Amino acid sequence: MTIRKRWFVLAAVAAILGAFPVLRLTRDARPADPDLVLHARPKEMANLRFSDGEGKPTSLAAFRGRFVLLNVWATWCPPCVEEMPTLDRLQATLGGPGFEVVALSVDRSGLPVVRDFFDRTGIKHLQPYMDTFGDTLSNLAATGVPLTLFIDREGREIGRKAGPAAWDDPRMVELIRGRMAADSAPSQPARG
Repeated sequence: MTIRKRWFVLAAVAAILGAFPVLRLTRDARPADPDLVLHARPKEMANLRFSDGEGKPTSLAAFRGRFVLLNVWATWCPPCVEEMPTLDRLQATLGGPGFEVVALSVDRSGLPVVRDFFDRTGIKHLQPYMDTFGDTLSNLAATGVPLTLFIDREGREIGRKAGPAAWDDPRMVELIRGRMAADSAPSQPARG
C-alpha cells in the first residue's frame, strides 16, 4: 500500500472515530472560540523545508526576523478553503517587513492546483507555498488540517491552533498584535 493510500485510509478511520474533528464537515466550519492558544514559553521547532510560488526550495529559516503565521492547509479540505479568505485579509492588515502569513499547502497535485485555487477565490495578498518534501505534517506532529502555528522572530513556535478560525476577526488581530508587541518590547533589567 502506498503512503498516500495509507494516509487516506488512516484519515477515513480517524474521521469515523472522531480523532480528526477538523476534517468533519459542519454547516459552519468556524469554531465558537477562535482564539489561538499562546504558549507560556516559546517552543523550538524543526526548520521546515518547502517550496515557494516559483517552485524554488525555501524554509522557515528564510523568515527569521519576522513573525510568521504558518497555516498548513489543502484545497481538498473544506474548513481550510473556508478560512483562506480570512488569512488573506489578515495578511492585508498585518503583512509587511515584521509579519507574514505563510500558507503552506500539503496538496499532492502541486503548485498549479494551489495557484488555480488562489485565482478562483480572489486570494491576492498571500503567496503560495508547497510542502514539496512531504514531511510538514509529521514534523509538526499534526493530526489534521488546517493547522496554524504562530512563530516568533527566532523561528520558535509561540502559539498553535488546530482547526479553522476567522483570522481577520478583530479579537484575533488584536491577540496577534498584542503578542507581537509584547515580544518586541525591550526587556526590563532586573532590579535588585
